[in-house]
Amino acid sequence: MKKFFLLIFTICTFLMTGCGGGTNSESNAETNAEENQSSTANAQQSEKVDGELTIKMLNVGQGDAILIQTKTQNILIDTSDTDERDKLRAELDKAEIKKIDKLILSHAHADHIGGAKLVIEDYNVETVYNEGTDRGNYNVYKGYITAANKKNIRVKTLQAGDKLNFGGKVSFEVFYPTEELRQRFADQKDYNDTSIVGKLTFGDFSMLFTGDAEKAAENEILNTKYKKKLKSTIFKAPHHGSKTSAGADYMKAVSPECVVISAGDPSDPTGSGNSYGHPHYQALNSYINNGGVDKNKIYWTFENGTITIKSDGKNYSIETEKKSKWIDKRLKKSK
Repeated sequence: MKKFFLLIFTICTFLMTGCGGGTNSESNAETNAEENQSSTANAQQSEKVDGELTIKMLNVGQGDAILIQTKTQNILIDTSDTDERDKLRAELDKAEIKKIDKLILSHAHADHIGGAKLVIEDYNVETVYNEGTDRGNYNVYKGYITAANKKNIRVKTLQAGDKLNFGGKVSFEVFYPTEELRQRFADQKDYNDTSIVGKLTFGDFSMLFTGDAEKAAENEILNTKYKKKLKSTIFKAPHHGSKTSAGADYMKAVSPECVVISAGDPSDPTGSGNSYGHPHYQALNSYINNGGVDKNKIYWTFENGTITIKSDGKNYSIETEKKSKWIDKRLKKSK
């Protein structure tokens, strides 16, 4: 009899242990499922960005030259003026640039395309992009086109709606100009308003590139579907911080956190020097009052040197070669 009860006790103990084991297995399965879901979510998040993005507004004087480095590509937007080529070469060499995957030339003014021939001849350029106008400075334009043809480098035209892949999950969407608007402003010899305007996006970070686009071009963009896409983390000041740009409604739409300006020494009118007095106080006030930018987050190459922006797709940092408290003096100017 005792053996019988012992047998029954043993069987029950086994069954209870088995039930307990089954419960643990289900719990582990649920945990694994949650870990798998978390891993999937993390993988999806990581797909949005890849590596680190570096953007350098190069200190080349009055002209524009902006170097963008992603995980897989080097992109150069504009090449400064003809008499600033040595500065451009020094900046590119300092960044150890050998290859330029995409050379984007915003419009055909010399202070934006002046170094293009040098870049094409001395660096390994894969593709050149422009806005399709040759009449801003024909001789300089012809020089870089000829250099590109000699090396069998493709030259393509960008217009509103085009999208470029900068590598490393960095995209660039062109908002302006349409072919119709490019032709209209070119016919009027208003080449600033033929400038390519486009937005770089890397995860949550973005930067609006503007060439020399002035208020006429800005107003055209505000009347398109791209108005809703103008909001950007960083704003590349159009036309070197000129009062002819940065209209109130445009700045409200962009609403950037920081502004970067490429302009030279306003006391040096020689050559391509900044005889225009850029940046104008009217534009600076518009960045602050209409764009909502903190005045201490406005940077100028003449005062701050090369401006380096880095982002991981979520956060970003800005480093300058020089520290300078220049903004209050410029805001008091009355040009």
